[in-house]
Amino acid sequence: MTTTIGFIGGGQMAEALIRGIIQAELYTPEQILVTEPDGGRREYMEQAYGIRPFDTDLEVWDSCTSVILAVKPQVMKQVLNKARNTITSKHLLITIAAGLPISFYEAILGERPRKIIRVMPNTPALVLEGAAALCGNDKVTHEELQQAKLIFDAVGQSVIVNESAMDAVTGLSGSGPAYVFTFIEAMIDAGVKCGLTRSVATTLTTQTVLGATRLMQESGGKHPAELRAMVTSPGGTTIAAQQVLERAGFRGIIMEAIEAAARRSNELGSR
Repeated sequence: MTTTIGFIGGGQMAEALIRGIIQAELYTPEQILVTEPDGGRREYMEQAYGIRPFDTDLEVWDSCTSVILAVKPQVMKQVLNKARNTITSKHLLITIAAGLPISFYEAILGERPRKIIRVMPNTPALVLEGAAALCGNDKVTHEELQQAKLIFDAVGQSVIVNESAMDAVTGLSGSGPAYVFTFIEAMIDAGVKCGLTRSVATTLTTQTVLGATRLMQESGGKHPAELRAMVTSPGGTTIAAQQVLERAGFRGIIMEAIEAAARRSNELGSR
């Protein structure tokens, strides 16, 4: 790892990454610099994590060669234009802005070679259980891509893909937590409809989803169909429920939803 790392933007995702980085001992708090325009947020980040916060970007660009761009997509152009003459070929830019292709950054920063890694994380990174995919342009070395992967492994699990796969990643894992929350909400409501209190239904649902996920992770690579079969007794309650899901086209609906999100990601990135 480099001796320092900088963040442009000190929002929730930046905070999650900083917490994971410190816990994984990739960097010490003294080696982490953050730019955040909100004074209260700067004070909180300094007190909570012992990092060095600043109100302008210049200190980060001057002191760090690895910089994570953790600002919203709609302000990214402004951030890059301000730093265009400051960013050099030695800087490694790691962006977590959704929907912006690497070509967006290259077009703004000009013809000089720039090292850019694009990342699609998701919100469970806030509890260090995120899923992320990374890709880099041809100026990024294998070692630099692996170093970036370590950062996102510190807040969950990450994979390296070609940029052509990023729309699919966005549709699957980037937007994925929303589908899971919708499923959880439906299960809770079903429990209430069947007579459980909302508190009991919430506890049973969240633990069931968590437990099923953990079981699959630790099953030694078993296919989900195998794990489902373990729950499905002949003539029992589970197969009765499965029949309803199949009749409603449950799996097809999920597939179509993810495809729709992937298409929309492509549309947004092409604007």
